[in-house]
Amino acid sequence: MILAAGRGERMRPLTDHTPKPLLQVGGKPLIVWHIERLRAAGFTRIVINHAHLGAQIEDALGNGSALGVSIEFSREGTALETAGGIATALPLIDREVFPVVNGDIYTDFDFSRLAEPLARLAEGRDQMHLVMIDNPPHHLAGDFVLEAGRILNTEQASAAHPERLTFSGIGVYHRAVFAQTPAGEKAPLVPLLRQAIDAGRASGEHHRGRWTDVGTPERLQQLDESLRNHV
Repeated sequence: MILAAGRGERMRPLTDHTPKPLLQVGGKPLIVWHIERLRAAGFTRIVINHAHLGAQIEDALGNGSALGVSIEFSREGTALETAGGIATALPLIDREVFPVVNGDIYTDFDFSRLAEPLARLAEGRDQMHLVMIDNPPHHLAGDFVLEAGRILNTEQASAAHPERLTFSGIGVYHRAVFAQTPAGEKAPLVPLLRQAIDAGRASGEHHRGRWTDVGTPERLQQLDESLRNHV
């Protein structure tokens, strides 16, 4: 699943007329970079949720055949936040365990790395697997601790002053995570992450490659110039 329902308030005025996942970097929309990398990793059936200017996303991507994938859309009248969006899209997802990626990031993450956590979560050993990154300048405090392949909160870590990393927006989830999240209602993801972490049911990995949260017009421009210049 690709999350593409956000309004992108910090990206205005660009997002007044263009949904954030369709903003161009390096000659193609942000969301197309994801689709191409997912396809290369063998993920050819993709669900995309949308709200703000969602018709533009459907018009741009169609059924996905031009990109070598099959796309279904989960239409939200009003953006339902991350957990609400995933819970609402569950009828379109035919697997117990599935990957989710934020549509407003750019990354060179190799999605084929998710094969192992997908298999492990399907066996019921964990409820989620989170891809973590070094803390970006706009989020230096980080989110969670990664220790020996486990996602921990600060209190669970063995070190006195554990290093926290930032959640990349790429994760693998068991549908059971969203069992108590009503479809069609707004619901944030973070409380569900914390529940699984507190229960010791969250694994993780550290992606040390490229990652950008395209959260401001300045970051969009910098990323675009970097990709065009092959930096």
